[in-house]
Amino acid sequence: MIELTTGVVFLMSSLYGSGQSQIPVLQGTTTAASSFTGSTVEKTADISDKQAMEAYLRQQFADEPILVDIARCESEFQQFDKNGNLIHGRIDPRDIGVMQINEYYQGPTAEKLGFDLTTLDGNVAYAKHLYEEQGTKPWNSSSKCWMQSGDVAQN
Repeated sequence: MIELTTGVVFLMSSLYGSGQSQIPVLQGTTTAASSFTGSTVEKTADISDKQAMEAYLRQQFADEPILVDIARCESEFQQFDKNGNLIHGRIDPRDIGVMQINEYYQGPTAEKLGFDLTTLDGNVAYAKHLYEEQGTKPWNSSSKCWMQSGDVAQN
């Protein structure tokens, strides 16, 4: 396991194959610590690569595919903008990250449980926790968007 303290890893090496794979990393962002299992870390990531983010989220939410659709509707698969700034909600700027988790309402609980909503790993992990606790209710405001997806129709 490799520990990173100055970047957020947003793809696992398995997405790029084995051996000397490249794992995109967001530079210039300080996090408490993000960890992953992988072989090589390259500092040439394109943090706005929506296809890579979608692939990462499909892997992370393999058992909860509705969360991929929610991420598409909530943030267009973005944790950070092209300048490396955390994505905030258009309607409520307290909604943050790829899963647009409201830091006012959910932040204290997330922090108590050890999730950093400003990191990709923390945002995704807390979204799984929220989904296990409340289902899709925290994202009901965008349900018209994600209810139309193919993943929802399959479930």
